[in-house]
Amino acid sequence: MNAVSSHLSVVDSAGSNRFQQITSYYEKKYEISWIYMHAAPRPCFTMRQLKELNHALGKVREQALTQPEKKVRYNVMASKVDGVFNLGGDLDSFKGLIERRDRERLSAYAMECIDAVYTGISNFRGANVTSIALVQGLAFGGGLECALASDLLIAERGSRMGFPEVIFNLFPGMGAYSLLSRKLTPATAKRMILSGKLYGAEELHEMGVVDVLVDDGEGELAVYEYVKNRNRSANAYASLTRAVDRVNPVSYEELRDVALIWVEAALNLGSRDLRMMDRLVTRQNRDWASTNAA
Repeated sequence: MNAVSSHLSVVDSAGSNRFQQITSYYEKKYEISWIYMHAAPRPCFTMRQLKELNHALGKVREQALTQPEKKVRYNVMASKVDGVFNLGGDLDSFKGLIERRDRERLSAYAMECIDAVYTGISNFRGANVTSIALVQGLAFGGGLECALASDLLIAERGSRMGFPEVIFNLFPGMGAYSLLSRKLTPATAKRMILSGKLYGAEELHEMGVVDVLVDDGEGELAVYEYVKNRNRSANAYASLTRAVDRVNPVSYEELRDVALIWVEAALNLGSRDLRMMDRLVTRQNRDWASTNAA
């Protein structure tokens, strides 16, 4: 992405340091805010990244509402990590919290997740910002939930997405069922979640989960093409978005209640489930190390 004109505010929630796990830009020509994820030590939703992300989303909303000279009409979620949009929840952290029976911190993590999801599906809480997800690579679990929270999901052909949580006896609790049910039938959403299957972008496009499918390397161009088309028919797009939200709404209360069910389910995991979670973390670390070495 090479047409960025100026930076958005990039201080963290304490107001003292620059973001460490996201980078945000403002592109005035197209009135786009770009937010790129790059969590460490793995490209997953760490608690720090979630806090930084929610702070950045709040700044985008504030800019959209109060700075007409730097108007934000679109927000794009993407990744700076080659081949990975986001691997989902921080399994290593989950395992420790579950073993310590730390309901409070599990709940706090879940609330950070649904705050971000709700901002995306509510047009930035009434600020009329259209959310776009640009998936270029792997989007698992919470990573796919993040993408589904957008008004438009653009994916490159080489991308793979899915919900592997059933492998360790859990379910994706940060909006997956609510969001998939808007795009698919409830029964199909349930089958997809329980299958644990990883889907190619082409298959998800045929199902209606992915809105725009493009060749690898063409994702950013697809964002600009969508913005141009939407700007030409702004009234039609905006009105249809309002109609969809009226006919098939997802409330914050629904997201919160399901997230709390997830917390209870996580605390019910047994030693066998936690060993499987640990194996997945080990595999993520190995794959991530090999990718960086390459």
